[in-house]
Amino acid sequence: MSARSLQIRDVPESQIERGLALAYLVFHENPESDRRKHHAEVLADCLRLGAYDGDELVGFAAAHPFSLSVPGGADLPCPGLTFVSVAPTHRRRGVLSSMISALLDRCTQRGAPLVSLWASEAAIYGRFGFGPGTYGATVEIDTRRPLALRVAPDESPLRLVDVADAPALLAPYFAETRTRRAGRIARTDSWWREEWLVEKDEEDEDLSPPRVVALGDPLAGYAVYRTKPGDEDTHAQGLVRVDDLEADTPEAAAALWSFLTAIDLTGRLRAWGRPVDDPLLLFAADRDQVRVTESSPSLWVRLVDVRAALAARTWAAPVDVVLAVRDDQVPANAGSFRLIASPEGFSYAPTGDAPDLSLEVRDLATAYMGATSVGSLVRAGLVVQHTPGAASMFDAALRTELLPHTVDAF
Repeated sequence: MSARSLQIRDVPESQIERGLALAYLVFHENPESDRRKHHAEVLADCLRLGAYDGDELVGFAAAHPFSLSVPGGADLPCPGLTFVSVAPTHRRRGVLSSMISALLDRCTQRGAPLVSLWASEAAIYGRFGFGPGTYGATVEIDTRRPLALRVAPDESPLRLVDVADAPALLAPYFAETRTRRAGRIARTDSWWREEWLVEKDEEDEDLSPPRVVALGDPLAGYAVYRTKPGDEDTHAQGLVRVDDLEADTPEAAAALWSFLTAIDLTGRLRAWGRPVDDPLLLFAADRDQVRVTESSPSLWVRLVDVRAALAARTWAAPVDVVLAVRDDQVPANAGSFRLIASPEGFSYAPTGDAPDLSLEVRDLATAYMGATSVGSLVRAGLVVQHTPGAASMFDAALRTELLPHTVDAF
C-alpha cells in the first residue's frame, strides 16, 4: 500500500459490521450477539471514518457525539473517539495518523473545540496532541468490619430503585451535579440504560445485575453497584463493585458508603474510577481500611481549537501571559499568543512578544481542566518557563474547586 492509495472517507451505515469486525480482530474480542447488536446501534449515531486500501477497510474510527463539562459548568461539543482500529497487515503505514488528521478536520468543520478518548495504549496518543484531562483512583475497602468514619452519615432514608425507573430519577440529578466538575460527559437516556444499567456486565459475568440505591427525597445522592458472591475454594470474600456514586454533601456520601460496606455476605468493596480528591479519602477514619490501589489517567483530551476552548471556561484569577504553543496537527493553534483572562473577561490573540511559557498542545490539554498544574509540567521539563512566576500565575487562573473527573468509559 502506498500513501497515495490510502483513502480516508466516511463509513456508511451499511458497512458498520465491517468496522466492527475489524475492531474485534484488533482488540481480540468476540462479543455475544446482544453486545454486537448494541455496538452496531451505538455506531449508527457516531461519526464514522474508514481508511480504505482500494475497497478493503484497513482502518476504522468512530466518534460519539458527546458534550463535556468544562470549568465553570459550560458544556462543549467534544466527540469521543472509539473503536480505533488498524488492520494488522497495515500497521506502521500512516493509517492511524491519516484517520486522526481527518477527525481533527471534521471537528474543526463542526465547531467542536475538543475531542476525547480513553487510551488503550497511552504511548500512542500523545504524539497526536492528546493529554490526560482527568485522573481516576481505584479504591478498595475491607468490609469485614464496619466502615470507620469521621463524619456522621446523613440519616435520610435509603431506598433501592428499580433499574427500569432509575434513569428518570438519576438523570436530572446527574445533569446538575456534572456542572460542578469539569470532565463530565452528558448522559442520554440510552447511555444510562445501555452502558450504566445493562443487565450483564461485559467484563465479569459473575457479577450481579446493576443495583441502584438512592438517598433522600428530594434526592441527595445515589450509587450504582453490582455484587459477586464469595468463593469457598479460593477463600475470596464476596465483592461489592461500585460503578458510580454521587452525593451532595460529605454526610450523604458517608451514608452511601456505609450502606455499601455493610451488604451481607460480602467482605470487600472495590470502586474504580473515583475522583482523586474523593472526600471519602479524607473522612475515612482508618486509611488502612480504605486504600487507593491505583491512580491513572482516565479521559484524554485534545484541544482542537485552543482559543475557543480557553474562551469557554472560567478563570479563578487574573492572568496575562504569552504562550508559545506547538501543534503539529492543527496549524491554527500553533504560534505565540497573549492570553489575558480574569473572572471578568478573556482575550487570546497572536503576538510578536517574547513568550513567557513554551509548551506543546498536549500539555496545554493536560492543564486545561486542572488535572495537572503547569508548574509541575515545568518541573518535569515538559513546559519551558521563560519568565519567572508565569507558571504560578497561569495555575492560579486555571484553578478549580474540584479536580476534573470522568467515569464514563467508552
